[in-house]
Amino acid sequence: MQAVYNIAEICARHGITDVVLSPGSRSAPLTLAFARHPAFAGRLRVVPDERAAAFIGLGIAQATRRPVVLVCTSGSAGLNYAPAVAEAFFQQVPLLVLTADRPPEWIDQLDGQTIRQQNLYGRHAKGAFDFPVDTTHADAKWHAERLVNEAINLAGTYPAGPVQVNVPLREPFYPKAGEEAHYEQDVKIIRDTDYPFPAGISLPGALQDAKATGRVLIVAGQHRADADLEVALRTLSAEHGFPVIADVIANVSGEQDLLHDEILNGSAAENPAYDFALHRHDVFLAGLSADEKAALQPDLLITFGQSLISKALKLFLRGAAPQQHWHVQASGPASDTFRRTTKIIRLEPATFFQALATAELPPADVPQQVGYAIQISANSTESGTPTGATHWLSSVPPGGWPAGLGDAWHKADAAATQLLADFFARPMPEFNEFSAFRLALNALPIYTALHLANSMAVRYANILGLPHGRHIEVFANRGTSGIDGCTSTAVGAALAQPGRPVVLLTGDVAFFYDRNAFWHNYPTPNLRVVLFNNHGGGIFRIIDGPRQQPELDEFFETRQRLTAENTARDFNLRYFPVSAFAELEAALPVFFAAETGAAVLEVFTDSKTNAAFFEQYRAAVKQAFS
Repeated sequence: MQAVYNIAEICARHGITDVVLSPGSRSAPLTLAFARHPAFAGRLRVVPDERAAAFIGLGIAQATRRPVVLVCTSGSAGLNYAPAVAEAFFQQVPLLVLTADRPPEWIDQLDGQTIRQQNLYGRHAKGAFDFPVDTTHADAKWHAERLVNEAINLAGTYPAGPVQVNVPLREPFYPKAGEEAHYEQDVKIIRDTDYPFPAGISLPGALQDAKATGRVLIVAGQHRADADLEVALRTLSAEHGFPVIADVIANVSGEQDLLHDEILNGSAAENPAYDFALHRHDVFLAGLSADEKAALQPDLLITFGQSLISKALKLFLRGAAPQQHWHVQASGPASDTFRRTTKIIRLEPATFFQALATAELPPADVPQQVGYAIQISANSTESGTPTGATHWLSSVPPGGWPAGLGDAWHKADAAATQLLADFFARPMPEFNEFSAFRLALNALPIYTALHLANSMAVRYANILGLPHGRHIEVFANRGTSGIDGCTSTAVGAALAQPGRPVVLLTGDVAFFYDRNAFWHNYPTPNLRVVLFNNHGGGIFRIIDGPRQQPELDEFFETRQRLTAENTARDFNLRYFPVSAFAELEAALPVFFAAETGAAVLEVFTDSKTNAAFFEQYRAAVKQAFS
């Protein structure tokens, strides 16, 4: 088993510190290799459920921005890693997946816990390696060490992602009594120095194209917080009038321009910078006519990052037909999401936008404004639908919009911001999910790592936006957009960053689907889970399609009667149940207090009430923007 023990040594030499494993017999040599290595003391975590374990590893890797090792036994155990592996692939998160296996001669021989594990994740992994069965020969030892190095380097180099190493193991698995682990110090180490982002780049062709149009639109997809990138984007917005459109998962909030380490250790001072990016596109784009959208149409679209949440934005950009679409991505396959790509710029986004921001561009021919005082009346009728809303396009001058694109986007964004403020300023009707979500979002502690579960949670957050001045960093599993590991990913983040508040906003289906996220023995006093329980898949009452079907109640919404009280008791989490605005407002300060410890705040609402209130919101938007 010396070659297997050397796997742990090679990982340690590459700076890997975190391992998540699930117990098993076939994987015992791998488990012992990491458990007995001093480099992993205190950072090796045991999670029995492989699906939860893999997502916890994903959360740790997201938080630390370093590869995490996963270890499991043979058979279906590795298949349970698949959802997290796929998510890591599309989010470009580095995972080293070590799957223990039967030796090859026993595959397809009806032996226990035996499946076909080679290349188990197919095209959802960056690579797959087969560890040698026999490593006694010097060439085999060299081969084993070389492929472990290759796997680690492949996982971590841009674009990062999951890599599988399948490790066939023969019995005996366990050392004899008193036998100590030995880690060879002359193991082969191959380092891949990843410098894909040149500094001081000159972009004469790109700058010439940018000068040719005053209608430049920048759109940010999902992206990690990046201080340098945010400074560059702020400059382009403030000095040249380029509008920057960002979903909540883009982490472009006007508050990320501070060192990542400062966020982690809490030493960053309050940042007075304004939020230059525009976030209300989900509000106003869905309500505009084709002629009104033409005022927002760019000639040059520049995008970076990964997926967008907003369907309205995606549809707008697909129909906008810009003359040019540049996508900024350092390497790897590039998607043509809007069917208009004309140029792929092989640079890291911060490098490209820094070069663009410091270039001598002509000043925008529109006023340098960040916000506009646009009045929208939201007087309520008896049905709760706003009336008398002033159309935001009523202020369009006779000659149409100015040549600069930023003016139109900023006015629309400001109008949508005012609409939301007026809409939620009305006397609240019955207790509802959307309003409760807004209250919870606005109560988030400073420096929160905010995890948004898929389904309605991430959509509500994208509509409402983040509270200002909190330096919040947003995470969401939007690589595959599944509900299966949202809680486990947040747990992983809480384990990786014990000094930082980690908050998960989630729905009941996602929460109960992933209860094994808490099935481990490691404290997470910094974790808070806000659970919106409408006793079913409430999103299906809100989105068009299923909500119009007579089978909605039984086959789409799937009613359930569970509460989180037993889960909280089983896993020693403080439990706060609320079902009214006054209860929620009273609970939030106590719930988020540092001394409270790990806790679940369960917000009980009625699905039909939620759908009716969201319909009022839609009516308000339609009234204002149509």
